[in-house]
Amino acid sequence: MSRKQYFFIILILGFLATVSPFSIDMYLPGFPRIASDLGTTIDQVQLSLTSYLIGICLGQILYGPLLDRFGRKKPLYAGLALYVVASFGCALTSSVDSLIVMRFFQAMGGCVGLVASQALVSDLFPSEKRAEVFSLITLVIAVSPMIAPTIGGYVTASIAWQWIFIILAGIVSMIIGAIYFFLPTGRPADTSVSLRPKAVMNGFATVIRQPQFLIYTLAGGLATAAPFAYIAGSSDVFMNIYRVSEQQYGWIFAFLAVAMIGSTQLNHILLKKFKSEQIIKVTLFYQSIVGILLIAGVYNNWFGLYSLIGMMFIFLTGQGLTGPNSSALSLAPFRKHTGSASALMGSWRMGAGAIISAIVSILHNNTALPMVGMMAACSLGGLVILHAGNAVVKHQVSRKEVEDEVSVLL
Repeated sequence: MSRKQYFFIILILGFLATVSPFSIDMYLPGFPRIASDLGTTIDQVQLSLTSYLIGICLGQILYGPLLDRFGRKKPLYAGLALYVVASFGCALTSSVDSLIVMRFFQAMGGCVGLVASQALVSDLFPSEKRAEVFSLITLVIAVSPMIAPTIGGYVTASIAWQWIFIILAGIVSMIIGAIYFFLPTGRPADTSVSLRPKAVMNGFATVIRQPQFLIYTLAGGLATAAPFAYIAGSSDVFMNIYRVSEQQYGWIFAFLAVAMIGSTQLNHILLKKFKSEQIIKVTLFYQSIVGILLIAGVYNNWFGLYSLIGMMFIFLTGQGLTGPNSSALSLAPFRKHTGSASALMGSWRMGAGAIISAIVSILHNNTALPMVGMMAACSLGGLVILHAGNAVVKHQVSRKEVEDEVSVLL
């Protein structure tokens, strides 16, 4: 493909993958105003974030087989159309319960972009280029936290929070047009892929039995759930504890997004000298150390507003390194079941994110400790899974080699 085609494909895939992150980040500054208008508490509004993450988790499982069976574009159109309808439902809601429900359906539609973008990377690019492509897509995604909360903060303050969802519906409508005119079809429909429950489960089982997929999906998915702890707790921490305004919160969120953008660019350079496996190991180790320091600092009241932001900046730098490399390593072993593998990987990531965000909400105690504690737990858990999984695989390989030698001697 030409350089121009390459640029447009990366841009569209990045926008597709950004639908759900943008939908999360843009309405965060509106939490206090939404709670006030709907006559509820911020804790209840946070449940609309949890329901969104649950919708992403379940929806990706649904779209994986559909993308393999019907090709990439038909499920994309259907899912994004559902997103647009649900977005208007969010704008017209009059209670927090209906907002929670509408956010669930919004996620069920929008999450098709996450699965399809990853599957299309495998369709359109050779295996040795995929980690680089995922880094570029992550770069597009990382721009979302820079502008989404800022836009959301100004829209909430100057117009009304309902307009956030109307703007989101308009953005996705434009993405649908870009898909139709500029995005290649990718892998064609495969009629051999059955949508019967037993066949679908067998396809998922085939994917899960691949050790490389299992290790890097579990470790990478838990590690990339750390930002969801930050997302779930940051509006309360910065706006209620440190008393920043909606606009200031948007700028803080944008500044912290620079950490992920910078590390994504760094990953592009590091891949020329190091393997993805090496980068992930080092990144998870340093994030674990920084996470422990965050817990100690919050517990002992070492941090003011700026020092907390600085430490979180250092921690979030790792997200631009872990996400792209774990995605590339998870999907590398597959040809036929790419859609299902992408769905399982994305579903686990969002499922972990939903659980983490719910725990942050449950542990809410008017301090930053639940937020930073869960961020650290995600990195530590990912590091443990990565080392334990690789140790088990090495043991199995060594055992098989010994058994083969014995069988040859006999």
